Amino acid sequence: MFTQQKVYYPYVSPHDPCAPIRQKFYQTPPELYLGFQPPGLPQYPAREALHRGTLWPALYSPYGEPHRGDH
Repeated sequence: MFTQQKVYYPYVSPHDPCAPIRQKFYQTPPELYLGFQPPGLPQYPAREALHRGTLWPALYSPYGEPHRGDH
């Protein structure tokens, strides 16, 4: 399934004095998957576009809690 949030599993050394972080999360921007903007893309109404920071729902990427895996 497509998701903008990715996860990776860093190497955990047996000699690291700190508690290991076994999963790390990061966000990828939606424009990576869109390519050229197709004509006729749906648009938010002006007030909602200002609130979300983009005119097009396909380019909206909400902030989540990366340490919990939310988005």
